[in-house]
Amino acid sequence: MHGGRMSGKHSGKPTRQLLFSQALQHLRAPSPTSEVHPTTPPSNMADQTQGATMDRILQEISTVGRRLEGMDSAMASLTVETKSMRLDIAGFQSRVRGPEQQVTTVETHITSSQDRDQDLIYLRSKLIDLKDRSCRDNVHFFGLSENIECADLHSYLGPK
Repeated sequence: MHGGRMSGKHSGKPTRQLLFSQALQHLRAPSPTSEVHPTTPPSNMADQTQGATMDRILQEISTVGRRLEGMDSAMASLTVETKSMRLDIAGFQSRVRGPEQQVTTVETHITSSQDRDQDLIYLRSKLIDLKDRSCRDNVHFFGLSENIECADLHSYLGPK
């Protein structure tokens, strides 16, 4: 018991609180176990001073109790707010998952498109090379006799 209240852990069970007004009544009531010394005569002045001091202490305790009760209600509203924020965050997380998956899909598609582009560039250059080779193999020379030997080729093609 701390400060006149019993608090349970956050296990979902309601907490029991001893209100300060009830605690003050317990404090003001005389204790049945208090001992009375018959040899000591009661002093009215000391009793009045102690009574005034006790009243001030009880007033302070009551003030602190009201403050703590106000803090309890503020803490309860903060707990509600925190739970609400947790639910909001969970909702935001679920909303963000969809676009994240879409972005991942688009990135995969872009990567595969870039790979296909590289393949197309390679195939285009290969096609150009094959077309050039095909054209070289199909060169026809007109006006040359087919029985020219390689040794006579320079003299045959040279300046006349």
